[in-house]
Amino acid sequence: MDTADDGTRTARSLTGWLEAVHFAELSNDQATVRILEAIAAWGEHQGWRVYRRAPSVFPLPPPLRGHSVLDVACARPDGPPIAIEIDRLDRPRTVDKLLAEAAAGRVAIWVRWGAGPFTPPPLPVHMVVRAAARRSGTWHTVADRPPPSHSAAPIETSTPEELPWNSE
Repeated sequence: MDTADDGTRTARSLTGWLEAVHFAELSNDQATVRILEAIAAWGEHQGWRVYRRAPSVFPLPPPLRGHSVLDVACARPDGPPIAIEIDRLDRPRTVDKLLAEAAAGRVAIWVRWGAGPFTPPPLPVHMVVRAAARRSGTWHTVADRPPPSHSAAPIETSTPEELPWNSE
């Protein structure tokens, strides 16, 4: 299986899944958690093992010791593992972490959310975008949703004399 083609297909699948995620009036943290939970549900729907805060191959910066963590990782029986990071902001360290994951044989995906525009990371890191707009200090996935359609049935009107409170 070609990892680059697999990463492109996987990123497209995740993009389609995240298009169905809608939210309104969420803080930065709440929106990130909503997206993280949707990603975990996507992986579980595929039949994969899903890990939140999975260990990364990327070391922590000094003076810290140990390794960084991934927002989500998926283990697949039919392909390389998937390493996913979720960010609203542009973080060069995230790109470095995902490049290290890709070098270790994982499909690396950076989920960016917010108003954009987002600069694509270098390949083999794949980017998935979930657009959101900030209004009144909170995040919304759809700025202006059309009103729901209503019945086309005609509305029956009454004359004032026919109203129940006007009868004697």
